[in-house]
Amino acid sequence: MHEEEYGNFLISLLKTRKCCYPPFRGEKPRRFAALSASVVQIWPLEQKRVRLRPPRRIPGAILPACEAHLAQSGRAGPRAECLSWSGSRARAAAPKVPFGSGRAPCGRSSLRREAAHPGPSQGAARPGEVHSSQAIRPAHANSRGELSAGQLLEWIDAIACLAAEKHAGVSCVTASVDDIRFEETARVGQVITIKAKVTRAFSSMEISIKVTLQDMLTGTEELVSVAFCTFVAKSVGNEKIHLKPVTLLTEEDHVEHNLASERRKVQSQHEDTFKNLMKESSKYDDLSCGEEEGAVSTRGTFVQSTELVLPPHANHHGNTFGGQIMAWMETVATISASHLCQVHPLLKYVDMFKFGPSTIGNHLVFNSIVNNTFQTCVEVGVSVEAFDCQEWSEGWGRHTNSAFLIYNAVDDKEEPVTFPRIKPVSNDDFRWYHGAIALKRIRLGRKYVISHKEEVPLCVHWDISNQESLSNGNMEDFKKLVAKSSWMLVTSALEKIKIHTLEEHDILSVWVEKQVEKPAHLAYHLLSDFTKRPLWDPHYMSCKVIDWVNEDNQIYYYITCPVVNGDKPKDLVVLVSQRRPLKDSNPYMVAVKSVSIPPSPQYVRSEITCAGFLIYATDSSTCSVSHFNQISASILPYFAGNLGGWSKSIEETSSWVRFIQNATDDGSVSIF
Repeated sequence: MHEEEYGNFLISLLKTRKCCYPPFRGEKPRRFAALSASVVQIWPLEQKRVRLRPPRRIPGAILPACEAHLAQSGRAGPRAECLSWSGSRARAAAPKVPFGSGRAPCGRSSLRREAAHPGPSQGAARPGEVHSSQAIRPAHANSRGELSAGQLLEWIDAIACLAAEKHAGVSCVTASVDDIRFEETARVGQVITIKAKVTRAFSSMEISIKVTLQDMLTGTEELVSVAFCTFVAKSVGNEKIHLKPVTLLTEEDHVEHNLASERRKVQSQHEDTFKNLMKESSKYDDLSCGEEEGAVSTRGTFVQSTELVLPPHANHHGNTFGGQIMAWMETVATISASHLCQVHPLLKYVDMFKFGPSTIGNHLVFNSIVNNTFQTCVEVGVSVEAFDCQEWSEGWGRHTNSAFLIYNAVDDKEEPVTFPRIKPVSNDDFRWYHGAIALKRIRLGRKYVISHKEEVPLCVHWDISNQESLSNGNMEDFKKLVAKSSWMLVTSALEKIKIHTLEEHDILSVWVEKQVEKPAHLAYHLLSDFTKRPLWDPHYMSCKVIDWVNEDNQIYYYITCPVVNGDKPKDLVVLVSQRRPLKDSNPYMVAVKSVSIPPSPQYVRSEITCAGFLIYATDSSTCSVSHFNQISASILPYFAGNLGGWSKSIEETSSWVRFIQNATDDGSVSIF
């Protein structure tokens, strides 16, 4: 009967909400509110199950009292161990299970939990990953009822930190958050899942973040945001941290592992690249920029905000939580962007949050201003200065954080809002006006040079029955590309070549423009004959006509140089369509598009989606030549490197300029 008496004793204790227990080893009698354990289970002899659910932890000192009571009757036994389950002995005795396995440690609760939750094979986090699901509540939303970008940035930083610490095994801090893209919005009542994993470990770690939205009705997922964070392991004392390599389990892991190296290389070159592009743009400083009608002064977009770092704003190291800083920066940047439109601006991209130290008690001053506008988007620069009390009184702070945030906006009909042009005022305003153009170019290049795109066959099979429709369609597609209204100008200093870019639905197009000291008809004659292309394009080994359709349409077969020694060379089959102007004011046009014929096993088939030349006569001896190219995966690396500012591939590709200028009036050319 000792088990029944033991159970009754416990029940009598638990029923007494405010009881004293005897002093132990000279302690003064103390009160306790209730016993505590997650579940205390006792089976008396009658096998009637008694479940006790006390609300708080068991005070450690009650255990000796209980054991002493049982010892007096000589009935102490292993049952007393159940009382200490929430104490250190329970933690020592509890079996260890893999983190994220979804299994309870032992007992019947384990069976119940396994029946209710899937195991790792059914969607749980893989080794090296951390998952977090968040329900969007009104407190998380902006004025549109959508998840606030600042709140999402807080969650992203927290989950990324957990992934870094899971891999490193020590505390970690945020160094930077790069290339944050916002694709879709989440609304109040919806649920998002944040997945973080370490893609590669250098001296620091790159963390890949993917945020998805679950549609509870259809079960489908939408991509909300992607980001890449860099975390540094925090050493204890002078001990150097050695990070273990990342375990690669899938093909996707291998791809991300390789791309992490490219991203690191691009990031390390960022500062030098920016300086070089700024040096280029200084040669073309346009002091009349912002003189357009309706231009808004940059001073009218300046916003300043001050925050005091309190304990709730700090992370587990005592420093200001990086996610909180990002949220504050996003708030002031949104206010700056809102000065240019009558609707709530939407954050679409963040270019490199950089973090410096600040701690509890510091005063943080946030300064934001619009640097430049690009038709339907606007770049806002934000900088943060930190002050301790002495620095605050003296007015001397230290720079700790900076970021560039890209916004767009939509009206009531969900149509993009066009932002007014910006008018720089001070020298710093002019510097960042041109800096925004350089950063846009870097962002484009970085986005595409580190993207992983497979070549997807798009071209149509060529035969006699469809040659007329393909020829007409080739020219019409080229005209549509030329007529796009969203081309953005980026000026290159080399040979005064103007570079324009167009980005639509993740498809990048490039327009290279140059004045040439030759007549328009001569430039047309040279550029429309693609058998001459190996003379001016270093990427092509040979080119020949394989089908002369008519005077204005021919099928050419190219063989390109291998990108890396040992790689197979690529081949292309293209339809070249030519049109002479009907009037003197009309341009010469040459349109290029891939068509399909059976491939050769010794080559890798590549494609040109839409490309060509547009030639306008300026006068009888000069002309303006423009080369348009809708970038396919096969030629993306050549162009992306130039856009990013770390190569001159576009200028190399535009060697057609020198080719035309070296030609004689009779059309003969000298090899250069």
